[in-house]
Amino acid sequence: MSSHTDDERLNQIVSYIKTLESRLSRIEACLNLDSDAGTEEQLTPLIPENIGDRTESLENEIGQFWFAKIGIAILSIGIVFLLTFPYKDLPPAAPCITGYALVGIFIWLSNYWKESLQYLSRYIFGGALLLLYFTTMRLHFFGTAPLVGSMILEIILLVIVSSIHIRISFKKKSVYLSSIGITMGALTALISDNAYSLFIISVLLILFTVYMKIKSEWKGLFIYGINLIYLTNLLWFMNNPVLGNPVALRDIPYIAIFSPLIYAVLFSLGNLMKVEKDSSDSGVIIGNFINCFWSYTIFLLITLAKFKEEAAISHLAASILFLLLSILFWTKIKSKYSAFFYSILGYTALSVAIIAQFPKPDFFVWLCWQSLIVISTALWFRSKTIVVANFIMYLLIFFSYLILAGTIGAVSLSFGVVALISARILNWKKDRLDLKTEAMRLAYLAAAFFIFPYAMYHIVPKDYVAIAWTAVAVVYYIISIILKNKKYRWMALLTFFITVVYVLFVGTVNFEPVYRIISFILLGVVLLVISIYYGRSKSKKVSTN
Repeated sequence: MSSHTDDERLNQIVSYIKTLESRLSRIEACLNLDSDAGTEEQLTPLIPENIGDRTESLENEIGQFWFAKIGIAILSIGIVFLLTFPYKDLPPAAPCITGYALVGIFIWLSNYWKESLQYLSRYIFGGALLLLYFTTMRLHFFGTAPLVGSMILEIILLVIVSSIHIRISFKKKSVYLSSIGITMGALTALISDNAYSLFIISVLLILFTVYMKIKSEWKGLFIYGINLIYLTNLLWFMNNPVLGNPVALRDIPYIAIFSPLIYAVLFSLGNLMKVEKDSSDSGVIIGNFINCFWSYTIFLLITLAKFKEEAAISHLAASILFLLLSILFWTKIKSKYSAFFYSILGYTALSVAIIAQFPKPDFFVWLCWQSLIVISTALWFRSKTIVVANFIMYLLIFFSYLILAGTIGAVSLSFGVVALISARILNWKKDRLDLKTEAMRLAYLAAAFFIFPYAMYHIVPKDYVAIAWTAVAVVYYIISIILKNKKYRWMALLTFFITVVYVLFVGTVNFEPVYRIISFILLGVVLLVISIYYGRSKSKKVSTN
């Protein structure tokens, strides 16, 4: 009755608004405003005429479909609680018999409503399979006296139930049933609490999700499967708190640490196969990002916590693997983002391997030279993103060296040399990178300009600083002549400038008399030579013109 009254009121409001619009149209006609305002037919009604139909459609959608899903979910959870309750006064088989009977009733109802209520039939069938799994769990768990005493037999039964569920979901082509099926499989792997069964079940579930991704383009199931498998393995590595164990990294065989890397390779197949080239599909990008994040996070956690002595070789292997994946994604589908994710992860693993292998501060040298390899990758992938990320990492490594090394040694010169080589590589292959500006090359040159004087100041004795800086400036001039690049001339000019300032304000007071004389004379002679060079160059240009 209330719904009927509301509809009448709504119709009255709509009728009143239409009458008001009609009167406004007549007023506009009398005032000759209709040419500007438009006809009544051109005006969009304030309230759509079919608003009542839309409201009724939304109401039916909520009442018919939403409530069906929520109702089945709540009913299933309630029955699960009913099955898992430890009944002391009932025979051990009673809860299981009740559970299987309810499964049969649900399946019968699903078939009964298969034609008349198809949507509800599917939800009930999914609930029946879910109850079948928990009823099978009840054979060993939750009761005072388990009907199935063997844990191995219980796991076999749960695997069979999960397999039946996945098989049915495959035949029905149901994402809804498939997501429940792989969740059951992952839960079975945790219940088994065994490294080998965990790995085997995880691989089988990955292959299923990858196959459905390739065959049916089930991107949502694929992304859900990535998160599910890695989370399942992380929980197991954290001592499986699902079974009530305290959270702690458990002791595992060394070979088990490579399982996340194997999962990463298998999941990557889902994005490599049956994908068009030049693909910028958000599903591929998101899937690869999640795959990279989970696989290396778990791998890094385990290796650093349990296998520090093997960390270098382990992360070197991970680095090679991720770099190969980045190459595959670039050569096969030209996915810049995917190639970027895997390549950055590969070089991160290589950095960890270097830090684990070499003592401080030696590993800073290797980390510094590694950036040249990264730039080579950026050239191949035509990725400006990798170039920028590499420069940021280069700066982070340099500042980390300044903070953590304790004393500044000859190692710091490597940072300057790498900066010059990097700038030269970028200039050499600038067309391949499609760099429209020289921002990154100037950034590397600026880094070299500051690093060399800073390193020389700490490495050489104080009396030789001016001489060393003068030598650096001369080298810049030589490079500018060989490469015919004026940027190096400006670096030389600026280096001479800071050398002059240093000699005038520091050398006149703190230098020994002999070194003070040498510094002033050497710097003066070099400056005069440079002046003569510029003078002759200008004369040649004038005579040529």
